Parts: sequence; structure tokens; C-alpha cells
Amino acid sequence: MNVSTNCLTLIKKYEGLKLKSYLCPAGVATIGYGNTRYKDGTPVTLGESITQDQADELLNSILEDFIESVNYLVKAPINQNQFDALVSFVYNVGSGNFQKSTLLKKINVNPNDPTIKDEFMRWVKSKGKVLDGLVKRRTSEAELYYKK
Repeated sequence: MNVSTNCLTLIKKYEGLKLKSYLCPAGVATIGYGNTRYKDGTPVTLGESITQDQADELLNSILEDFIESVNYLVKAPINQNQFDALVSFVYNVGSGNFQKSTLLKKINVNPNDPTIKDEFMRWVKSKGKVLDGLVKRRTSEAELYYKK
């Protein structure tokens, strides 16, 4: 599967766009749409800047890894909205965290399990603190996941 505009819209909304590098709430240098690394794997450092076109290109290139991860890790059949919600989630928390998550386990047993929403909502903290932005993002991802 590949992402639809729903996924891109969700990622762009919650990541926001910053053309100059900054420290995210987790204290990691970030640029563009929440990117901590460039396409070649080089980490973002403070004091860097990119253009809008470079940010869009970086989003699309980095997104490929997360699309591949969701396609590989999810064994159960899912629909487009479920796929989009999961790619947005994995873009934010990383493939390794998704691979070890109860969220993935539940999806692979029954992708329509209503308790999957609770699993999205377990991922709302950074450095032990609940962040309102993550609560809103997980709520939006869960809503998209269950949207018919």
C-alpha cells in the first residue's frame, strides 16, 4: 500500500513545518516536518535551514521508510484509512517502537479490535510527560484508523 493525502495532511498538521532547525520536545535537533535526519542519514544539527521544496522532498523521501515498515510489519489486511493512520503514527514514534508495540500485535490479530484506540492513546508522552499535541495527534490517528 501507499499513503493517501489523508496521511500527508495528518503528518504535516501535527509535525508542523520549520525551515530552521530547532529542538523538539524530546530535545532532538529537528527540521522540516519533524525530521531528525536527512535522506542520507546525517543527523540534523542546530543552526541549519532548508527551503520549502527541500522540506517537501525530505518528507517524501523519509516517508518511504515508514511506508515500507508498515507494509512489512502489518500482516493482517487493513484498509487505506488504517494504513494512513499507522504510517502517521510510525512517522512519529519510529519503526522500532511500532515493531515492539501492543498496537501492532492487536492489529495483526484483529485490525478492527475496538481496543486498538487505547493502544494509540498509550503513546502521548515525551520524557514521561503527557503532551497535549500528542494527545490530539493520537486522537486524530485513531479517528482516521476507524473511519469507514
